[in-house]
Amino acid sequence: MLRSARRRGLFGLPAHGTPARGLRSRTLLVVLSLLLIQLGSLVAPAYACGCGALVHDPSSRLTVNQETSAVRWDGRDEQIVMSLTVAGNAGEAAWIMPVPHRATVTLGDSGLFDALASVAAPVSRTRDHFWPTHGDWPFASDRGADASAARPAPGAPAVGVVGREQLGPFDVARLTATDPKALDSWLRLNGFRLPGGMSADLQPYVDRKWEYVAVRLAPEQKGRTLTGTLDPLRLSFASDRLVYPMRLSRRATNAQSLELYVLAAHRMEPRGAIGGLPPQVTYAGEVAPTGPLGRFADGERYLTAVEQSFPVPSRIDGDHELTRTASDRPFQRVVYEDRLLTVGGVPVWLLTVGAGLVVLVVAALLLVLARHRRPVVPPQPVHVPPPLS
Repeated sequence: MLRSARRRGLFGLPAHGTPARGLRSRTLLVVLSLLLIQLGSLVAPAYACGCGALVHDPSSRLTVNQETSAVRWDGRDEQIVMSLTVAGNAGEAAWIMPVPHRATVTLGDSGLFDALASVAAPVSRTRDHFWPTHGDWPFASDRGADASAARPAPGAPAVGVVGREQLGPFDVARLTATDPKALDSWLRLNGFRLPGGMSADLQPYVDRKWEYVAVRLAPEQKGRTLTGTLDPLRLSFASDRLVYPMRLSRRATNAQSLELYVLAAHRMEPRGAIGGLPPQVTYAGEVAPTGPLGRFADGERYLTAVEQSFPVPSRIDGDHELTRTASDRPFQRVVYEDRLLTVGGVPVWLLTVGAGLVVLVVAALLLVLARHRRPVVPPQPVHVPPPLS
């Protein structure tokens, strides 16, 4: 058995009679294979985000880590302000947003999302508990440890450019297209390409005669990469339904996270999950008509905040449509800080247990004392019968 093991060596490789060069070659092959796998995972691009389809040079990588949007709807017109947080090494990129009617595009107010986050932030409350738990004495632990855009090439077939604006680092084109391949061609002629299968995802929008907002962006300083939180963009268009396009996000290669703030006359909710985890309402209530939030609300004072995760983006099967809920009941998340109930800094449970022990000790002492003080009853006198005569 031992001889056989020596002959074969570790990992089943021959230990004798095999040149060292062969062993080095196999080791090198394994290392190269692992490097190729790692490189493949690094260059795999993320083509989509919650706001639409994100396209870029396929030799680079770009992922959307967070997409936050604010939507205002008054029953006739809709506005969407979106902000993307991206990471990667892409020098430029573009994304596409389908819209039901012709849109106007402007730069958004960067202070809007700070105001929204402040209003919808969870409130902190303290909750007392009687018995000690982890972190309380005598189970104490260290709590501190917890705590430029290029101009379009001419001749793109069947695509109408109905508007073109330069907004800061964004080159915005508002497009019409008669079929998905036309839009694909326009993007290719402008230096980008859609991932395979995107044309099929665009077909429902073409059938409904929707239009498109194509945005090309690049860092303001040449040579830098797109990273961090990008400037927000504001889209305005007519819509008799409150919609948030999401279908194109199914081409994303990494999990997606959506944070959506909705301002309307009433509390709103998505009709369904559209392939993601169930949407969670994190805030609902009226907001004050002041500051960036008040200016964006413009009379629509009820705010609903919704969060949703899409662990498998390929399951996204439609767009979000939001409808009025049965009631406008307000809601706000509460973060509880559990605190041990004390009196004068002393845990109540300790006082209670201590008092109970004192009572038991006193009762035992009284019982012992009572037994010692009990009078001793003398025995009955012994009656001796008289002697027999």
